[in-house]
Amino acid sequence: MKRRVLFICTANSARSLMAEALLRHMAGDQFEVVSAGTRPAEPHPLALQVLTEAGIPTEGLHSKALVEFQNERWDYVITLCEKAARECVAFSEGAQQIAWDFPDPVASNRRATFVLTLKELKERIGLFTLVHQKETGLKPKTYDPVTIFKVLGDELRLAALLLIRDQNRLCVCELTEAFEVAQPKISRHLATLRDAGLVETERRGQWVYYYQNPRLPAWVSRVLDETAQNNPVLIRRPLEQLQAMAERPVAPCT
Repeated sequence: MKRRVLFICTANSARSLMAEALLRHMAGDQFEVVSAGTRPAEPHPLALQVLTEAGIPTEGLHSKALVEFQNERWDYVITLCEKAARECVAFSEGAQQIAWDFPDPVASNRRATFVLTLKELKERIGLFTLVHQKETGLKPKTYDPVTIFKVLGDELRLAALLLIRDQNRLCVCELTEAFEVAQPKISRHLATLRDAGLVETERRGQWVYYYQNPRLPAWVSRVLDETAQNNPVLIRRPLEQLQAMAERPVAPCT
């Protein structure tokens, strides 16, 4: 599974936008990448120009507001300026917070400054991928029973997995409503289920949906089947809460 990276700066018009394009170009097979701004503006023409000149695709690259991603799970949240770092402390609990500080090339409005920023970002991102590439794809190839039962030993985590299984797929906002707990807590439990190989994710628009891993070993599937059939009370109340939820996201076709 790809690790999810969110780059943040103030305007999302140059530095973070360039970082998004660079990481996607350099290691898009390993990382899912998004950038956003605390006060987004339009992409700076020079940022797009130097990316194009360097042979880095810019198709679909656009500025985005940070609030669009506040309820999502991230593996890495990387800020690119001190202002963003101050404003985005613990933006995503459970994510590794990384603070980079690059001067804003927009202030000079010179092509040479944008070229230098691109070069420095490329060097930093190259180091980032070198350090973190071994952390990608951590889903276990074999399912150790001790690990699986430890993961399922938490009541909320087990109930969340059974509810996801019952509903085919759910997003974080639906799970927070169903269990009446804070988003960071649900996100941490979902990350544990994901790392254990019990669930997978799929992005549809602004929503990230969680669903049971269809490639579970037969013995794990049987455990979940038996648990669900013999313990419906585990999800009875959460299911009622979910069904009463107003303005639920439209689930993707499965």
